[in-house]
Amino acid sequence: MKLAIIGGGGFRVPLVYRALAHSADSLVDQVWLYDTSSARLAVISDVLRQLGGALPVHCTTVLDEALEGSDFVFSAMRVGGLAGRVADERAAFGLGLIGQETTGPGGIAYGLRTIPVAMAMARRVLAVAPGAYVINFTNPAGMITEAMQSLLGDHVIGICDTPSGLGSRLARQCGVPAGEVRLDYAGLNHLGWLRGAHYRDRDLVGEVLAADDVVLGQLEEAQLMGGDWLRTLGMIPNEYLYYYYCQRETRRAKAQTRGEYLQAQQDAFYRSAAADPARALQTWQRALSEREATYMADARPAGTPQPESDGYEYVALGLISAIAADQPSTMILNVRNDDALPGLPASAVVEVPCHVDGGGARPLPVTAPAGAELGLMQQVKKVEQLTIRAATERDPRLAYQALALHPLVDSVAVAGELLATYRRNEPLLFS
Repeated sequence: MKLAIIGGGGFRVPLVYRALAHSADSLVDQVWLYDTSSARLAVISDVLRQLGGALPVHCTTVLDEALEGSDFVFSAMRVGGLAGRVADERAAFGLGLIGQETTGPGGIAYGLRTIPVAMAMARRVLAVAPGAYVINFTNPAGMITEAMQSLLGDHVIGICDTPSGLGSRLARQCGVPAGEVRLDYAGLNHLGWLRGAHYRDRDLVGEVLAADDVVLGQLEEAQLMGGDWLRTLGMIPNEYLYYYYCQRETRRAKAQTRGEYLQAQQDAFYRSAAADPARALQTWQRALSEREATYMADARPAGTPQPESDGYEYVALGLISAIAADQPSTMILNVRNDDALPGLPASAVVEVPCHVDGGGARPLPVTAPAGAELGLMQQVKKVEQLTIRAATERDPRLAYQALALHPLVDSVAVAGELLATYRRNEPLLFS
């Protein structure tokens, strides 16, 4: 089987290759990396060669060459690069808002910039690889997946490792096998709640919320948002809900944004690896370790270790295996809602447990969200759908409406200022 990776010169591509190359179950026998930057492709291909493994890798700057005949396509593009992320974050911070690339105004700006490119790519998939499954890594994952589904239908599936990582960490903490825990999780990408985690006759969520502060405090989500708040909710929120529940803390002035840190770090990595290709793998490993150690570090109490993660590459590998080998599996994915979550449009992409097999991914029944959780999901989903329309119809008034209605933008006047800044930063946005 042929796998194409769009954004193949990206920093995290070696994680995907390593998982594929060292998996006994992988059916992929050729990987094509596509990127607009031949220099980045050269660096990443050096890293992959040094990782080892017999999986052939081909690099190209011609999109159709990568896509043609593909069975699976990983969409891992970053339109505008990290410079775009930095500009998005700084625009929000400058107006006293949260600067985060997937949540709030940053996610809207990222979506406006990315959706036209993602749609163009989807049209090429239809033309040269019409049977391929597109596995979307590109953020904001739910929004981009929903946009591409208008062309490719259920053959576009969005992935994120955060929900499954939460379930696995909870299982490890309770001393049970993660693969045997049934997760009652529902939401949108980066906006969901784990209501139950069922292992035999136990509910691990109930157990950990009823435990003392020391036990509950082992959970990253309790460290971020406070154990008392989790007990009050009666469930465990996705870590990205920190930006909603702790807005004052997240709006603190920062000397350096996350985007600025990553831009400086990755520029240094690509320069160093290009200058010394023989040590590309060591350079990448050092940069990866630094990157992971600083993830959400400003929100976590000093000295708190980084939580373990399943890794999005293993979510992607599990999805390929389930579809290609028709091996039934249950995974939390971003898929079309249909009637899985009442109160949201049938066409909305939601993040829920799914049954996956050779026929693709289909949402499983979960506890229906209600109250404040449903209300927040409805508002954010409306914003996402307005953003998709703004990007596809090239309509700045729809973008203004999306910004003004987002719960993390506290003023319609500020929404107008944000839009003006984003348009200055991206003059071709609505052309």
